[in-house]
Amino acid sequence: MTLREWVEIAFLVAAAAFVLGLHLMNSPATARRGNQLSAGGMVVAVVFALVLVGHGGTMTGTRWAVLGAGAAVGAGFGLYAARAVLMTAMPQLVSLFNAVGGGAAALIAVADYARHPTILSGTAVATVLDVLIGGITFSGSLLAAAKLQGWASRPLSFPGARLLNGVLAVVAVGSAVAVVARVDNLGVLPITLVAALGVGVLMVLPIGGADMPVVISLLNAFTGTAVAMAGFVLEDSILTVAGALVGASGGILTKLMADAMNRSVLNIMAGGFGTGAVGTAEAGTAGGSVRSIAMDDAALQLAYAERVIIVPGYGLAAAQAQHELRDLAQVLEERGVDVSYAIHPVAGRMPGHMNVLLAEANVPYDQLKEMDDVNPEFPRADVALVVGANDVTNPAARRPGNAVSGMPILDVDAAKNVIVIKRSMASGYAGIDNELYANPKTAMLFTDAKKGLAALTAAAKSLVG
Repeated sequence: MTLREWVEIAFLVAAAAFVLGLHLMNSPATARRGNQLSAGGMVVAVVFALVLVGHGGTMTGTRWAVLGAGAAVGAGFGLYAARAVLMTAMPQLVSLFNAVGGGAAALIAVADYARHPTILSGTAVATVLDVLIGGITFSGSLLAAAKLQGWASRPLSFPGARLLNGVLAVVAVGSAVAVVARVDNLGVLPITLVAALGVGVLMVLPIGGADMPVVISLLNAFTGTAVAMAGFVLEDSILTVAGALVGASGGILTKLMADAMNRSVLNIMAGGFGTGAVGTAEAGTAGGSVRSIAMDDAALQLAYAERVIIVPGYGLAAAQAQHELRDLAQVLEERGVDVSYAIHPVAGRMPGHMNVLLAEANVPYDQLKEMDDVNPEFPRADVALVVGANDVTNPAARRPGNAVSGMPILDVDAAKNVIVIKRSMASGYAGIDNELYANPKTAMLFTDAKKGLAALTAAAKSLVG
């Protein structure tokens, strides 16, 4: 067998590892093994790719040095990010990874086209799609990361923004068609890239609020598609397979997330939901008073309950309080309390944020319940303990005319009693007040999530043993 045949076999093994690893990630119980298997497949792919490059006869000492330096910088940043970046900043990191993937894929297409501007018959469509999708992903993901970091969190729009976006889209597609038709060798493709970068910015700029998890998953799907196109450009099977897997899984996740919010993907990308749109009725706490509760009273209420449903939100992640939450749950379980966790599909700032956070604190997987499964259980719960969740518990979603209208929510207000741990009455990411706080059954425990949960655990131990 030739070296190329051995490399193709290795790539096939790596692709199988990607597919099986992705399948294992369907369940939290097997997700770690799936991640390890996928990482192992990537190691195999990289090693054999280097072997193939080394036997190609084109590498010099300088090129190896450049390649090694780039790999060292990338590996160093990846290791630093894995160890140092907090869970609260993980969505921003994912967006940056999306940007890097999309940008790299677009650069591959541009570089290959610059080297072979007249040999495009087999890869013309893949080249322009790579530039289009990669450019949109790069600029859109960078802006999404900035929004998640809080640098430009509010949705922004200006008169004529959609018209300008439409013009840029026409320019991008038109120039791409010109490239395929070989109107020009090198002068048109940069126009495609610049227009795609503009479309990415204008696409993400007006989006805000609870739409951001969907935007992240959509851009992730774009990244995978761009990488798959790069695979076609380079005639590289492993890039095509890996990119197709990411693109397909990201697309499916985007559809599931949009369905969970009762929105279409097109509606989200048009900047509808989560933009603070003005309507006929705005959410708020007017018409009801907010009741606070003392720490000891909250501890007693939880300790003597038969059933408690915990609703974690971004405030839990921001305070890094998942371990304190697990400690409180264990104290309650030792007293015979039935404890479960209600997980909204868009809780946090990216898909699966709460699941990963709670898994880190060794919360049993069978206690994590999705929205459709847990909503019928709220009426039978003695206490619903809300920790930092805001928009996903807002009853205003059941009414038209506000920024969360139509979004399926956790039916926390159906529980017999509600305790909300929150530092202040500040609104959530969607920018409106939560009507749950004025519900007569709701008691507000104004404290930092980490300190408050630790205090609740200590109070439960000392008051009831």
